[in-house]
Amino acid sequence: MPNKAQEQAVEIFTAFLEKKKHRKTPERFAILEEIYHRSDHFDVEMLFGDIKNKGLHISRATVYNTLDLLLACDLVIKHQFGSNVALYEKSLGFKQHDHIICLDTNEVLEFCDPRIQQIQASMESLFGLDIHSHSLTFYATRKKKTDNTHG
Repeated sequence: MPNKAQEQAVEIFTAFLEKKKHRKTPERFAILEEIYHRSDHFDVEMLFGDIKNKGLHISRATVYNTLDLLLACDLVIKHQFGSNVALYEKSLGFKQHDHIICLDTNEVLEFCDPRIQQIQASMESLFGLDIHSHSLTFYATRKKKTDNTHG
């Protein structure tokens, strides 16, 4: 059963496709549904593989084109975390958050710290701006455990 964010995403995507005079195909909505069932960051190949594993016959080109449409209507966010592979995540119904990329494990960790919002508000006031979004990414490695035993 779809959750509130999924239902809202379908409404937004439908309105966007109608406004831009794009076709409302079952394939596009199947891709949207697959994305909004996920809770992780994903690349195009992961998404394509998961769709294929479900027995859906959707081309890689359709996945790419649909992702572009979902980016254009702000239902998906694209990240380029210092690698050649773009990662995506759903954006509707998610709080603003930032990322830590663990370089030795390729994990993407998410965190939310209210101090970042305070800094953003301060910068808006200082420079007379309306900041619409931000991106903060830390790149890290796991600390090596030290062996303190004397043998």
